[in-house]
Amino acid sequence: MEYFGTFGLVMIEYFGTFGLVVGIFVLLIIILYFIPIGLWFSALVSGVRISLLQLFLMRFRKVPPSIIVRALIEGTKAGIKLDRDKLEAHYLAGGKVDMVVHALVSAEKANIDLGFNMATAIDLAGRDVFEAVQMSVNPKVIDTPPVAAVAKDGIQLIAKARVTVRASIKQLVGGAGEDTILARVGEGIVSSIGSSHTHKAVLENPDSISKVVLDKGLDAGTAFEILSIDIADIDIGKNIGAGLQIDQASADKNIAQAKAEERRAMAVALEQEMIAKAQEMRAKVIEAEAQVPLAISEAFKSGNLGIMDYMKYKNIMADTSMRDSIAGEEKKKKK
Repeated sequence: MEYFGTFGLVMIEYFGTFGLVVGIFVLLIIILYFIPIGLWFSALVSGVRISLLQLFLMRFRKVPPSIIVRALIEGTKAGIKLDRDKLEAHYLAGGKVDMVVHALVSAEKANIDLGFNMATAIDLAGRDVFEAVQMSVNPKVIDTPPVAAVAKDGIQLIAKARVTVRASIKQLVGGAGEDTILARVGEGIVSSIGSSHTHKAVLENPDSISKVVLDKGLDAGTAFEILSIDIADIDIGKNIGAGLQIDQASADKNIAQAKAEERRAMAVALEQEMIAKAQEMRAKVIEAEAQVPLAISEAFKSGNLGIMDYMKYKNIMADTSMRDSIAGEEKKKKK
């Protein structure tokens, strides 16, 4: 007390009465910041027993006292016993203390078995534990994107489904999410429509898809429990079977045309080859005919051919030429 009195006298001596008031006010703010008396009083009147020393030490542990105190007050009012050290540890681990306490209170009111360790594990796993508890009480409806599938008759059907799911608290840690549910439901719809003999059967009884898909147990290994799968809409798409047949016919036509073109090219090549051979043979005939006068001249020189024989040869050639010309004219007349 003597120290504070001396300090007050010094403040009055150097700064006057106003300086003393300002100093006391600043000192009071610093004390109230490190020792939140108002927060301690709120906890006291709410039935939460926590010392001012612990609130003071939370500042040095980098834990906001207000978050821990509010969580303790909420838990106490809901009849849930919470440990201050565990709440601080969860906050320091990066968890959301307020959401964990909200989830515990909601689970308690809804008679859902959810312990503190499970709630903190779910929160640290990156899932919204409070939303998970709400989904356990109020199931969530997930709309699937349009799923296209083809029946055995080749008609494409485009289906949309609504999946009603409920969060499974025990499988939230390590369980698959909504994307897996949507992927499995889409796969089940494709499989169900693909096994139908005609698209008309699917249109007449769309709930058959839901039954087939539900029987597959698609929620295994996921964080949800599938309650129902309802087909919201089915539209008729393209005639895939007819399109495939058209494409196949077009491909067969192109193959046939290619083979026909190949045969035509071979025929043209053969024709050109025969023309070349005919020209070659004609050249040989002309060459042989050119040897005839030389042979006749040699026959005259050797005495093997007389003038009368030569004249007979000429007459025969003339008769042959005449007959060829007459035969040619007759052919023209017949044409």
